[in-house]
Amino acid sequence: MKRLLLLALLFLSISFRSGAITPPDEGMWLPIFVERLNYVDMQEMGLQLTAEEIYSINNSSLKDAIVGLSRGSAPNGYFCTAEVVSDEGLIFTNHHCGFNFIQIHSSLEHDYLTDGFWATSKEEELPNEGLSASFFVRMANVTDSIIPFLSDTMTEQERSAKVQEISKRLKNRETEDDKYHVTVRSFYGGNEYYLFVYLVHRDVRLVGAPPSSIGKFGGDTDNWMWPRHTGDFSIFRVYMAPDGSPADYSEDNIPLKPKHFMPISITGYNKGDFAMIWGYPGGTERYMTSYGIKFKLDNYYPYLIKIFGVKLDAWKEDMATNKELKIKYASKYFGISNGWKLFIGMERGLKRLKVYDKKKIIEDKFQKWVEADPERKEKYGDVFKNISEAYEEAGQYFPKLIYTVLAASRGPEILPYTRQFAQLHGMLKEKQNKTIIEETATELKEAAPQHFKNYSAIMDEKVMAALFKIYYEDIPKDFLPEYFIDMVDDFDGNFHDLATYVFNNSIFTSEEKVEAFLDHPKFKTLNKDPAYQLSNAFIAPMAKAGATYRKAQSKLRENDRLFIAGLREMMPDKVFYPDANSTMRLSYGTVLDYFAADAVHYDYYTSLRGVMEKEDPSNDEFIVDEKLKELFKNKDFGPYGEVIDGEKRMITCFLTTNDITGGNSGSPVINGHGELIGIAFDGNWEAMSGDIAFEPELQRTINVDIRYVLFVIDKLAGAQNIIDELTIITTKPVPAEAKVIVTIEEESIIEK
Repeated sequence: MKRLLLLALLFLSISFRSGAITPPDEGMWLPIFVERLNYVDMQEMGLQLTAEEIYSINNSSLKDAIVGLSRGSAPNGYFCTAEVVSDEGLIFTNHHCGFNFIQIHSSLEHDYLTDGFWATSKEEELPNEGLSASFFVRMANVTDSIIPFLSDTMTEQERSAKVQEISKRLKNRETEDDKYHVTVRSFYGGNEYYLFVYLVHRDVRLVGAPPSSIGKFGGDTDNWMWPRHTGDFSIFRVYMAPDGSPADYSEDNIPLKPKHFMPISITGYNKGDFAMIWGYPGGTERYMTSYGIKFKLDNYYPYLIKIFGVKLDAWKEDMATNKELKIKYASKYFGISNGWKLFIGMERGLKRLKVYDKKKIIEDKFQKWVEADPERKEKYGDVFKNISEAYEEAGQYFPKLIYTVLAASRGPEILPYTRQFAQLHGMLKEKQNKTIIEETATELKEAAPQHFKNYSAIMDEKVMAALFKIYYEDIPKDFLPEYFIDMVDDFDGNFHDLATYVFNNSIFTSEEKVEAFLDHPKFKTLNKDPAYQLSNAFIAPMAKAGATYRKAQSKLRENDRLFIAGLREMMPDKVFYPDANSTMRLSYGTVLDYFAADAVHYDYYTSLRGVMEKEDPSNDEFIVDEKLKELFKNKDFGPYGEVIDGEKRMITCFLTTNDITGGNSGSPVINGHGELIGIAFDGNWEAMSGDIAFEPELQRTINVDIRYVLFVIDKLAGAQNIIDELTIITTKPVPAEAKVIVTIEEESIIEK
């Protein structure tokens, strides 16, 4: 009975200060509140640092070593996290976080994806256009500067406009002549607002990356799975201007002098040891209602899984037989396949873990609380009715929207590329000044090499045929654009022939054709181009579906905000943590194994022996580097190996109970002394629904052991210059008092 009650309440996404029902492992906490809300719990679990050493505005602290990685100098979010590990701006992150940039630098002559890359000096480090590294400076609660100027009589559009207006004033006040990048973000569905100040460095260079046979070992097969044996890391360096300010790439720039960098511990860890993770989790939906779960299962995951699966299949054959295409499409394929498998896991997890039923329990409790008081009934009485209606309205158009966007308008790469020519099309139609037309044509010509560098018309033609087929078959005909239907009819429903016609008659299939057109741009040529016409044809249905979906979303936002406000009012003594929204967060937990299913137990670490056991030379996901095999055979692990049960082992990956999500990739895993012990890179398959409901019995973070990282850098790559730059801790501190870890499953056994 006790266990059933516990499981029923876990999904609430609430942490209790005393008599904790939700374990401390759950929650992505804002650093500004660490001392007040989390510090005592963290100390009890093994933290040895002071609160000031963790988070300080005035002094160097742990938060100063955490880096948000983004594309662009004014990020609203971060695709990955990194950590500073030297006093010269060296940063560690995941291999899959650096994958796109490694791929950009790769070619048949220099295949860094296959062979790896190691700069032996700073002069050999490779610049990465568009990559930026953000350092968190400070944050402030600005709720009282925004909420009083909002009212319940406002529409969601009016409310959003007012928030943006006030936020702009608040941001302008903090930028200090554009020295800082400032954002204002909403929390708890728009019930609170916080301002964040960042310093954004724009010169970030590639220093090192293992071969993909290590950094991506296991590929799609092992993705999201445990046990894992992936050396998922890459190394970059942040540069600054000589005066210490952020700067664009320049040979005159110097390595960053960070406020704090992390020492690295090679002393290992044990089951139950404290572990904390800092980073920039992208987004969770822990306050989603049962109505949202139903919407996801009926109208979201099935369509994304199908569309992404079709696109991957269209790419896979050519990538398997053509090395040049494999290099070109490596990053694109990884991005799509990662999401595809994630959605499969999310759908499976929500069903298997009965998340809908758990949500209903709290909603029933909430509704009873509302109906017990006339004032509450007036304010919250229609919340679930309105949420239900909003999802029903969204469900009527979302599949149409997602198909039109992902299978049609932005499915084949050729179509979104044509939209870059819309301005030129308008100029040619209106017969504008010849000089202006030539300037626009020149800009498009200069941008063309970047598009075609990683593009194959042959592969894109296959994608068009495959995606257009499911778009035509799965979406009601009265919603499809007339031009598209006529085209399908002209080719008697043969989508292969349709795609062949488009690619044979379009100017957008090669850099040479685009340049030839731009040398002498003509309105008639562009206007009659079949790819350009198709691209335009999808705009109207996309706008129609989008408008209806946005209207439903507006209604949903309003009532979700009320629901979250009501939950917090219903339980005033409870501490609620906010959903992730790509702002800096801390999570803390322990190193721990888990029981995946009946009679299935997974240990909390893996070793290099498992890499050898998984080797399959016929499958490029499980190829093992020859030098790595030699090092394993000789047990040549250097100071990074560990003797376990009398056998010398090289630990590769390990598990912790930390609460993370997308964006935490590359986050540091830190022990109780503030030392780096690993790099987080994945979640586990059994708890893929964790973005919506945390599952403490099952949910684990998969991390690459920092000793494996150093082993690869040192023994396999021989990059002694990198090793020399690090501060490596080789002596274990006096152990803290032993802790007893009792899982929920064990607790139920003890009760019996």
